[in-house]
Amino acid sequence: MSVSAGRLDRVNRETQPISSATAQLAIEGELPALDGAKEWINSPPLTAAALRGKVVLVDFWTYTCINWRRTLPYVRAWAEKYKDHGLVIIGVHTPEFSLEKDLGNVHRAMTGLAIAYPVAVDSDDVIWRAFGNQYWPAIYIADARGRIRYHQFGEGDYELTERAIQELLTEAGNTNAPRELVSLDPGGVEQAADWANVKSPETYVGYERAESFASPGEAVRDRAHTYAAPSRLRLNEWALVGNWTIGPEAAEGSDRVPLSCPRCESHHGAGRGRHSCQVSGPYRWRTPRRRSRYRC
Repeated sequence: MSVSAGRLDRVNRETQPISSATAQLAIEGELPALDGAKEWINSPPLTAAALRGKVVLVDFWTYTCINWRRTLPYVRAWAEKYKDHGLVIIGVHTPEFSLEKDLGNVHRAMTGLAIAYPVAVDSDDVIWRAFGNQYWPAIYIADARGRIRYHQFGEGDYELTERAIQELLTEAGNTNAPRELVSLDPGGVEQAADWANVKSPETYVGYERAESFASPGEAVRDRAHTYAAPSRLRLNEWALVGNWTIGPEAAEGSDRVPLSCPRCESHHGAGRGRHSCQVSGPYRWRTPRRRSRYRC
C-alpha cells in the first residue's frame, strides 16, 4: 500500500475547511488482514473481513515512545466517544527495541495506560509490514468497506483526524455520531510538547545510537561500571554518574543522568518529567519516529 496515495497535501489542509477536505479523502489501499499478532489484548483476534461495516482506526505504537504517549489521550477519547457509533480502534504494538518484544514487558506497560480498546501485539512486525508502515506513532483509518482513507504520521492534526473519523462514520450511515470535537488538556507525560521552546536534539543512552556522552573515559559496554560526572558539560552533552550497565539500546542503573539543557543552560539529574532536559532510558522527542532513520 502506498503511504502517500490519497493523502491530503499540506496546501489542501491549509486552504480548505476541514469538512470539505475530509469529504475528499481518497482510497489509499485495502485494510490488511491483521494476521500475525503474537497475542491480542482486550479482545479476541480481529480480522479485516470481520470488521467490514465498521470504521476502523489502526494506531501503531510502542510503549517507550514518548511521541505516541502524547497522542494516547486523543486515541483513548475517540475510542470511548465513538464506540457506540460504528468506530473500532485497534492499537498495534510493534516494538522498536528488543525489550519491547517481551510479552511480560508489554503487559506491564499496559498497566496504568487505561487502554480499553483491542491491542494486537505485533512483536514480529507482521502487521507493520502489511501496512508498509515506517513510523511511531502512525494512524490509519479504514472506511466501512475496508478501504484505507486517511493516515496521520506523528503527533498533531488531532482535529483533522477526528473530522476524518466523523466523515467516515457519516458516510457509513452513522448519522447520529457526535459532531463536536474532543477537548483535552493532558498532563504528565501525556502533555503536549512545547515545540516552540524545545531545542535539544533527541538522544539515546544505549551505545548503538548514543552521541555526546561526556563521562570521563569511554563507555564500557555490556557490564557494570562506575561513572563520574565530567567537570563541565557542553551544550547537549550528557553523562552517567554512579554504577551503570550500558547496553546496545539502553542503560540500566540506579543513579542519575546529568545533561546540558539548551533552555536553561544548566545540567540536571535524570527524571521523567515534562522538561525536555530530563531523560532516562530509550526516550526520544522528535516526531514522527521513522524506523529506517536514526538520529540523535
